[in-house]
Amino acid sequence: MIPEERLVEVHRLAVLGGEADIARDVGARLTTGLLDLSRYRDVVSVSRATLNLGDDAHALNSLGLATRILGDPWTALSHYQHALSIVRDVGDRNGEATTLNNIGIVYRRLGQPDQALTHHQQALPIVRDVGDRSGEAATLNNIGSVYYELGQPDHALTYFQKALAIRKEVGDRHGEATTLNNIGGVYHGLGQPDQALTYYQQALPIVRDVGDRSGEATTLNNIGLVYYALGQPDQALSYYQQALPILRDVGDRRGEAVTRFNIALIHRQSGRLAEAVTELETLVELDRVTQHPDLESHLALLDDVHRELEESQSPREPDEAE
Repeated sequence: MIPEERLVEVHRLAVLGGEADIARDVGARLTTGLLDLSRYRDVVSVSRATLNLGDDAHALNSLGLATRILGDPWTALSHYQHALSIVRDVGDRNGEATTLNNIGIVYRRLGQPDQALTHHQQALPIVRDVGDRSGEAATLNNIGSVYYELGQPDHALTYFQKALAIRKEVGDRHGEATTLNNIGGVYHGLGQPDQALTYYQQALPIVRDVGDRSGEATTLNNIGLVYYALGQPDQALSYYQQALPILRDVGDRRGEAVTRFNIALIHRQSGRLAEAVTELETLVELDRVTQHPDLESHLALLDDVHRELEESQSPREPDEAE
């Protein structure tokens, strides 16, 4: 295996020298490894450098994925749609399926599950036609996620279980952990937290073993949610606080916002109002940066907790003796 430092240098020299084919090939190898390690800012840098030499579907897909996770889904969608036109022009069926799936994921993040489902269902026959088992598993997993958001957990479980079987078969450890998390989420939503915890605890050692930092943060958050549902807020807080620095490190603003919201709720319910205010203030700033649709409701919550904090600090008048 070529060391990352060597690949970075070869890519840099290829870009400087205008060697587009070399830059694209090495850039693709680099971004694949960087994505596995959740190094999204580095993915953006490498992809943009590659694209300076002309259009490239792989670089656009990588840039779209990193941009989405870093909190800009509309820009990600633009990159993906550009990539889709390229792969269709050259007849790249694998690339077409990958890009359709990526577009579907963005639409799901934007709260448009019907659009998401349309794109994932376009991808499924393509991956089956070309014999891409890993791509088939990813697509089945994506369809399951949409069905869950559409309020059809039984359909979701069916697709997740199919995806899990394929991912185990092909040795896709990253994907296996993702699907285990998704199955856990369905059981949690069905009011079966113990069953959910079983799946999350299977996922955690996998994401740590493969170095998937984003997956680790997701799994820690999910375990925290289960403990919160089980009436163990201190346990939940412990897992949220393990997830938070990872999310900040990888630049996942959306995930950081969700985690800070969960931490703030526990602080508020436990009477730690100053800590709750601190988390909510950071949350509101993240909402502004990412143009989050819940900004107004989070501002209202921050005002409520501010008021509670001020009231708790105000001197109380002594009760009159009867």
